Amino acid sequence: MSRFNEYRNMKLQDPEFKREYDALESEFDIIQAMIDARKQSGLTQKELAERTGIDQADISKLENGTANPSIRTLRRLADGMGMKMKLVFEPIGMK
Repeated sequence: MSRFNEYRNMKLQDPEFKREYDALESEFDIIQAMIDARKQSGLTQKELAERTGIDQADISKLENGTANPSIRTLRRLADGMGMKMKLVFEPIGMK
């Protein structure tokens, strides 16, 4: 287990930290899905920017969690990677 995972697991024992962490879980999932899809497509951020017309700096901000994408932007990214975007709502407690 990495040092980060050990630290995160330790911090998650704090109820206030866990509440905040859980509140951001969906955002983390979207960010990770974008990164995973881009890597699966074998594209760099620069190549994805060229395909989508979205600035590479903006793609970086999305992947770093410092910007929130619109549905339209997510669709453009998916198209640029030759993928279909899918949004799923699940009952709480399922994963």
